[in-house]
Amino acid sequence: MSDRPHVLIAGAGIGGLTAALGLARCGWRVTLLERSRLADGVGAGLQISPNASAILRDLGVLPRLAATGLAPEAIHVRRGRDGATIARLPLKDAERRWGAPYLLVHRSDLHRALIEAVADEPAIKLQPECALAGFAAREDGITVAASHGATRLSFGADCLIGADGLRSFVRERLAETQNEKDEVPDRARHVAWRALIKSDRVAADMRRPESALWLGPGAHLVHYPLRGGSVINLVAVLDETAAIDWTADIWSQPGDPRRIAARFASWDRLIRALIAAADEWRIWPLVERNQAWAAGRVALIGDAAHPILPFLAQGAAQAVEDAAALATCLKPGSEIALALAKFAAARQFRVRRVQRESHRQAAIYHCSGPAAVLRDLAIRALGPQRMIARYDWLYGGDRELMGNPAFSSKILHGR
Repeated sequence: MSDRPHVLIAGAGIGGLTAALGLARCGWRVTLLERSRLADGVGAGLQISPNASAILRDLGVLPRLAATGLAPEAIHVRRGRDGATIARLPLKDAERRWGAPYLLVHRSDLHRALIEAVADEPAIKLQPECALAGFAAREDGITVAASHGATRLSFGADCLIGADGLRSFVRERLAETQNEKDEVPDRARHVAWRALIKSDRVAADMRRPESALWLGPGAHLVHYPLRGGSVINLVAVLDETAAIDWTADIWSQPGDPRRIAARFASWDRLIRALIAAADEWRIWPLVERNQAWAAGRVALIGDAAHPILPFLAQGAAQAVEDAAALATCLKPGSEIALALAKFAAARQFRVRRVQRESHRQAAIYHCSGPAAVLRDLAIRALGPQRMIARYDWLYGGDRELMGNPAFSSKILHGR
């Protein structure tokens, strides 16, 4: 393995782990640094749309989710105030239409599956509880400093990939090296509330194997079953300004159940009962950014580069797409700075479209009064098949870069 070129990835989340697998299959030696202990149980539910599941399938990760992932029968769009169905978009033929399944998974189950796949790959060395402390460009590579407890470590690599999330150390230092100001948002315009609820506490109508989307003024709510239907994942997104405290764990602040119950007090009884069934709520302000993707031998992926509002459920999916695109562009023997610049340019167009469409979706989901009436009429007039077709550009994958709906297994398997 020592004759392979060496890439160091900071962050062993979904994007970092996927990138490690893709790059290792392409001929790279990978060192993956993660500041946490890789504990299980982190996060809540994820919708893995076909543009991401195609990549995970080609990396051999999907079989590891067979026992815990769920393929929903439909996306069920309902009106918040009375539960009336606005549309029911069938997903049973998702694999035929988009080339890969639509899946609902717990984040920790996907994370565990990726870690298991990484453990089976001899070209990857994963080092938990190892935090990046600094990096410097050399003429022929990158020198990286890290800390493991009180132990100071040093690595030499050909390039560095920052997959270290919203509070990205790599992003911050990259901006400094480029003499750029990294604009850190201090307020969010949307806040998300999430809960996991045992299924036996939920009405049968709310346990269907589907992704249910409820629309209302200034808010929407999504719920779906996880882990064989044993739990219900519930997320409510509100139009609400909130300060962002970057010194805190912004992903997991406790939420007051009375506050969320009051916010949805005028919604349908099924929603009120679902909210009441949750024992614990977590809230987080929603952040969006897009700046500083690549410079020289350093590049960013996932939330380190472009956190995305969740109105298209594409946060994790776009991190997975980033990882696949990186493995496509960054081939061993390529001129690294040029390859990373190509990667950044290729992904900018795709991600910015996702961000624009997410903003558009927010306005549609959260409108009120006559605008909401017109929205519901327009959705019904379109019908399920034309509504589904509106997602072909997204769920079919990043065709501009990859050339087909699924990421090339030839690239991923090194053939």
